[in-house]
Amino acid sequence: MQTTDIAMNTSARKELSLAVAQLLRLVCDLSYKYEDTPFKLSSGGSSHHFIDIKPASLHPLGSKLIAKLMLEYIKDLSPDLIGGMESGGIPLLASVCALAPEHLIKGAFFVRKQPKGHGTNKLIDGMFYNGANVVLIEDVTTTGSSILKASAAVREGGGRVSHILTVVDREEGAQATLKKHNLTLIPLLTLSDIKNIE
Repeated sequence: MQTTDIAMNTSARKELSLAVAQLLRLVCDLSYKYEDTPFKLSSGGSSHHFIDIKPASLHPLGSKLIAKLMLEYIKDLSPDLIGGMESGGIPLLASVCALAPEHLIKGAFFVRKQPKGHGTNKLIDGMFYNGANVVLIEDVTTTGSSILKASAAVREGGGRVSHILTVVDREEGAQATLKKHNLTLIPLLTLSDIKNIE
């Protein structure tokens, strides 16, 4: 029995390693650009490396790979809900929800950049409730400022959040910044991974 469990664990690890390698290749092909002239980033900084996860996350294989890898972490973190910022987080949330077993999470929500401005004027849309244990999801993390807004909205709404899953960590200080707010960043890939394959 023990030997079988070890074999199954080894097999599962190989499968996950393959999924990471496939996702890395897809991100490099669809979502990454290098230019001699720096790009302006949403964080306000600039970089020669531009990453837009949307083409990879909206690709049939990419969406499955991201969801599969994120679910490996989610099942260990045991959240009630998953959430993210509009708009980059929305396709990720939809993919994870589509692949998630019904017992694993109760639903998902996204945090708007601004309240709706009409109707109930909600900042958080989708499934959210006071007391929920939440894992937040992001497409690309640079300084961590964007996902901090989402975590603040969750906490103000009575939710609990301690972990952030991101597809790519650009390695520009987000880990340290988020740690100061009692948040742990878990990346599927890093900018170093992408640069090493190019």
